[in-house]
Amino acid sequence: MSVLVYADSSEGKFKKTALEVVSYGKAVANQLDTELTVVTVNATQPEELQNYGANKILNVNNSDLNVFNAKIYAGIIIEAAFTSNTNIIIVSSNTDGKYLAPLVAARFNAGYVSNAVEVPSNTSPFTIKRKVFSNKAFSNTVITADSKVIGLAKNSFGIKENPTTAEIEEFSPALLTSSIKSESVEKASGKIAIADADIVVSGGRGLKAAENFKMIEDLAEVLGAATACSKPVSDMGWRPHGEHVGQTGKPVAANLYIAVAISGAIQHLAGVNASKTKVVINTDPEAPFFKAADYGIVGDAFEVVPQLIEKLKAFKAENA
Repeated sequence: MSVLVYADSSEGKFKKTALEVVSYGKAVANQLDTELTVVTVNATQPEELQNYGANKILNVNNSDLNVFNAKIYAGIIIEAAFTSNTNIIIVSSNTDGKYLAPLVAARFNAGYVSNAVEVPSNTSPFTIKRKVFSNKAFSNTVITADSKVIGLAKNSFGIKENPTTAEIEEFSPALLTSSIKSESVEKASGKIAIADADIVVSGGRGLKAAENFKMIEDLAEVLGAATACSKPVSDMGWRPHGEHVGQTGKPVAANLYIAVAISGAIQHLAGVNASKTKVVINTDPEAPFFKAADYGIVGDAFEVVPQLIEKLKAFKAENA
């Protein structure tokens, strides 16, 4: 009985979270002394997954599935689980995964744990450490059901190469194609998505005007980062709502989160708290964000950020 992982892709390419969840699945499979099967949809290079430990890859090719649909994708995963004779399914706790995993668990009659951060500490009973209370605490959760669905928290396990030779199979599940309907899809191009970014540079109301976010874009460009903002900023129309991060916006679990002129309301902190290193630039030394930050600069963003950009450019030029 193998472990099954769902590896998601975008425009045929695997997301960072897909490689991480496959790495994690391999560790769980090793713990259970079994093999790892991975199911994916419309991947152009499914063989890439064998670098991270996949023993068998079920690749679905269907142009009707180019747009994510949680109901249809859950059906694919369930059918893959029966095909591979597994009772453990692992997905990423990214945005799509949070829609997908509960559907899979309900239809698979499985116990579900989200935001897992480690491989099971015990397999009998099956016990997993997970983040709870907006990433402020951990819980050791026991799954008592025979079938199990695990949602892996982003950036909690990392990407680990584990080269194998995988069997790659074209997988054709019975799909309810008549129920798939996409009226329109609009995607930003040329920008790094917040969900996949290693570095996120975020600006707050302290930047005073929409045009001042040019320096946030410049800092993000030199760092190869995604741009983001606080809720008041998107509410005022200074930045698109798609950049709003926090508990009421998009969650961020980047390796580096830089908050510029953001005081740190509790809702914002709850949404970015999973980031590994947090840097804050703010004129107010009493700003709540400083209590959560790993590094802080008390200063005017209009003086600090341009100097930071120049220093980073000089460093990159010297180390090119």
